[in-house]
Amino acid sequence: MPDAPAPVLDLGPDETLHVLVPSSGLAEAVEAVSPRVRAHKLDLREGLPTGEAAQAQVLVPRGPLPEGLVDALPRLRLVQLRSAGAETFVGTLPERVTLCNARGAHTPATAEWAVAAALAAQRGIPRYVREADAGRWSPGTAHSLVGARVLVVGAGDIGRRIGAMMAGFDVELTYVARTARDGVRGLEELPGLLPHADVVVLIVPVTPQTTGMVDAAFLAAMQDDALLVNAARGVVVDTDALLAELTAGRLRAALDVTDPEPLPEGHPLWSAPGLLLTPHVGGAVPDTEARATAAVTGQLERVLAGQPLQNVVTEY
Repeated sequence: MPDAPAPVLDLGPDETLHVLVPSSGLAEAVEAVSPRVRAHKLDLREGLPTGEAAQAQVLVPRGPLPEGLVDALPRLRLVQLRSAGAETFVGTLPERVTLCNARGAHTPATAEWAVAAALAAQRGIPRYVREADAGRWSPGTAHSLVGARVLVVGAGDIGRRIGAMMAGFDVELTYVARTARDGVRGLEELPGLLPHADVVVLIVPVTPQTTGMVDAAFLAAMQDDALLVNAARGVVVDTDALLAELTAGRLRAALDVTDPEPLPEGHPLWSAPGLLLTPHVGGAVPDTEARATAAVTGQLERVLAGQPLQNVVTEY
C-alpha cells in the first residue's frame, strides 16, 4: 500500500501564522520567514499561553509537552520538533495535530560521534588518556577500525551517514533495519549476524520493538571482545546485561546515551571496564543548532506556501 500523502496545514491567504517557540533566538528566525509569521516565546513558568499565543497553529517544543498545554491551544495543528527522535511525542497528540521531526539536522554530528567513538575505542584511546593522566607511559596493542566487520543496526539517515564515513576505513559494512530491502538485512536476521561483527553500531528509533532490544541474549550473541556503540537511546540497551559483559571483560562499549539518563553519581557504569562514555553530546556541535532552526523555518515556509509538510512522523 502506498504511503498516505503528507498533510497540508490549511491556512488562509492572509491569515497570520502564530508559532510558539522556546527561545528568543528562534523567535527572531521564525519571524524573519515572513511578515505573516508571529512568534510567541513559550515560558510555562508564567502559566499556559493566553491571548494571541493561545491561537498558535504551530508549536516548537523544547522538551516533553506538559499536561494541559495542547488543550490550551485549540488551533494547534503542527508540533515541529528540532530533533530527529520523536518517541516522547508519538501517541500523545490529538488527531488534529501533525507531528514532524527535524530529520537530518543532527545527522552529520551524530554520525561523526559514532565514527569517532568507534575509532577511539578500537585504538584504545580511553585507556591511553587515563594512563597519561596518571603520568604513566603505557604502550600496547589495540584493535583497528580499518578492515573491521561493522554491523549498523538502523539504516535511516544517520545510519547511512555512519556507513559513508566509515567507508574510508575499508570496513566490511552490513546494515540491519526493521524491513529488509536492497542492501539492508531484516531484523529477523540479526541473531545470525551478531557473531560475525567486530563493531555493532546502534542507531535505531525508540519503539516497542527496539526498547530493550539489546538484552542478554543479544549481547551473548556478539563475539568475544567486540565493540558495542550506542548512538541511539539508552533504553535500547539493557544496562544490567551490558554491565555484566563489561565487568566480565568479554565485550567493550562506547555509549553516548544511557539508561538511566543522566547517569547518577555512583552508578556502576562510571567505573565499568572497557567503556568509553560521553554525556549525550553526539549532536552537540555549533552547526546542529543552525540546521535545527533551518528545519523549523523551512517547514513554516511550506505552510505559508500551502505545500505538504515535510518529515511527518507517522509511526515508530
